[in-house]
Amino acid sequence: MKHFRTFTPKSIITSLTAAAVLAISASTAAAQEVTLRFQHFVSPLSANPTHFMAPWAEKIEKDSNGRIKVELYPAMQLGGKATSQYDLIRDGAIDGGWVIPGYQPGRFPEAEAMELPFMVTKSAEEASKAAWVYTQKYLMDDFADVKVIAAHMHGRGIVHKKGGPIALVDDLQGLKLRGPSRTATRLLDKLGATPVGMPVPAFPEALSKGVVDGGVITWEMSPSLKLNELTDSHTDVAGEKSLYNLYFIWAMNKDVYEGLPDDLKAVIDANSGFYASAWAGRAHDTGDITGREKMAADGNAISELSEEETAKIRALGDEVIAEWIADMTAKGLDGEAMVKDARAAVDVTRAK
Repeated sequence: MKHFRTFTPKSIITSLTAAAVLAISASTAAAQEVTLRFQHFVSPLSANPTHFMAPWAEKIEKDSNGRIKVELYPAMQLGGKATSQYDLIRDGAIDGGWVIPGYQPGRFPEAEAMELPFMVTKSAEEASKAAWVYTQKYLMDDFADVKVIAAHMHGRGIVHKKGGPIALVDDLQGLKLRGPSRTATRLLDKLGATPVGMPVPAFPEALSKGVVDGGVITWEMSPSLKLNELTDSHTDVAGEKSLYNLYFIWAMNKDVYEGLPDDLKAVIDANSGFYASAWAGRAHDTGDITGREKMAADGNAISELSEEETAKIRALGDEVIAEWIADMTAKGLDGEAMVKDARAAVDVTRAK
């Protein structure tokens, strides 16, 4: 059974002695200043750092009356690899940062339910609300050694490639395409492509050197990765559901969080959870608009598959889901329940 972290108010202090101790502690805390170093692995100009991370850091500073300062380090400037972000946070090498659990295949299998084909809508905000709800049920124990601030998804997954756009599923045959996660690469394989798993920072170089013909990623990441120069076309599927998606957490070192005075913990808590997750998703939606506009302005071909061709991909996606459920069952996990609950989370949060 999963255990959910809850926050309860302190017991009311009634004695004068206790009140005096509290006053002294509050006075000490008021003078305390904290600098938190958060790291991510993309350009500071990309959507999430611009529209979520930086404003979030500013709000933390404002809400704490300047007692907490959050420093953001892009492109892994503090060291380590994007694939190791969770461990860097857990071990205290950094105070917090952005994590893609799927970069460590098999470590957080329950997170993959949100990444399955056609699981979430093309709205990153909607998908991120669902991600937070799902996370509360299935993943808080898995992430128990960090402080989870937000759990979110990016926007719609697009196929970006050299050459013309994809019109038929058969057009994917033999293409070497970058995939970000186990579920995405499994779908690419079923589509007849040759999937190449790699993190975001490696994608541009792989394109320029011909290691891959293209890959799946969002609109919002396209400008910072220079896909307007490195690819020629961008293809989406029909309908309201995304071809694939990727699950993220924005997290903090647990010991650093627990070492904060209670009033500063409250600042972090007030900027965490459902609210912060939706905010992170909106950042991707904003970036998707400008990213798509940039690709179009530079003359790249933009297309959407027909309903008929999309239905073929959906059928293959259903195979991926069935195989994933079987994999989870073999691990002793209830894959069928996770898929059901992920879909339910998508449905219920769309109404909010």
